[in-house]
Amino acid sequence: MSNVLEVKNLIVKFDNEKVINNLSFKINKGEFLTIVGPNGSGKTVLLRSLLGLISQYEGEINWDKKVKIGYLPQSLTHLKVKDMPLTVKEFLCLKNINDDKIAELLKLVGLNNDILKKLIGNLSGGQFQRMLMVWALANEPNVLLFDEPTTGVDMGGEKTIYDLLYKIWEEKKITIILITHDLNIVYKYSTDVLCVSKNNICHSSPKEVLLPEMLEEIYDMPIKFYKHNH
Repeated sequence: MSNVLEVKNLIVKFDNEKVINNLSFKINKGEFLTIVGPNGSGKTVLLRSLLGLISQYEGEINWDKKVKIGYLPQSLTHLKVKDMPLTVKEFLCLKNINDDKIAELLKLVGLNNDILKKLIGNLSGGQFQRMLMVWALANEPNVLLFDEPTTGVDMGGEKTIYDLLYKIWEEKKITIILITHDLNIVYKYSTDVLCVSKNNICHSSPKEVLLPEMLEEIYDMPIKFYKHNH
């Protein structure tokens, strides 16, 4: 199985403080990798570094030359765009995708064409995140990066969003890199887990990483979760 990404001895510092310290890992084509760790452990910094949004670092970030990346950022929510006078169609057309492609992707994420007439600020949290998935998929990426994709979504809708991510992964046969706080989701969907914390880095399968003693070391507190069967 070929690598889509190899990270070697990555160090990222802000004001001489190391946010990421000597991190190395590989991601194979078709993996569903979830990045977990406590707040402030550098998860979003890592994702931004992988995207090239942080250029000052030590070490190596080597993407396969054939990689096309789609990205869904954490900070963009429906509440932040509630006053923007853009319809869903106008927003999606900023990606220069035609009507047939829009219809295909809306169907994939479980939305119908009627939503195209709505203002993006009037969407629910779940509808907005699905629209962003269409945005991320518009250029037919083979790698998708998601940073807390259920931000702004109520608890009832979180599972639906994660189910949808898994469906996209299965149908599109693409590589997914996901940051989430929900360890139950990690165990249910991920093929691999990357744990990052101040004192611990681990990279393996969920059943090997998500053990009580390992989680307590990573989060520095007792962690409970329920295992899901695939």
